Amino acid sequence: MNPSELDEDAAAMLRRLRWQCRRGMKELDVVLTRYLDRRFSVASAQERQNFERLLKVEDDRLWDWVLGRTPAEDPEFHALIERLRSPD
Repeated sequence: MNPSELDEDAAAMLRRLRWQCRRGMKELDVVLTRYLDRRFSVASAQERQNFERLLKVEDDRLWDWVLGRTPAEDPEFHALIERLRSPD
């Protein structure tokens, strides 16, 4: 596989993830897209995989985790939720 194909694959993956970051709640859209734009590219492979799994969680539950109302049941989500909550 040549480098341009890798770039195309990465770009397609980011487009897919950006689409999945669009939720029923504008606030959640902002939090998820901010993470995608600022941190996803430097995240470990495990964190990237956890982010993709996190995008499958229903909005209400995910929003409660981000606000700290309830803890995530999955311990692998804890650090990721903290990164989502961080403004930088």
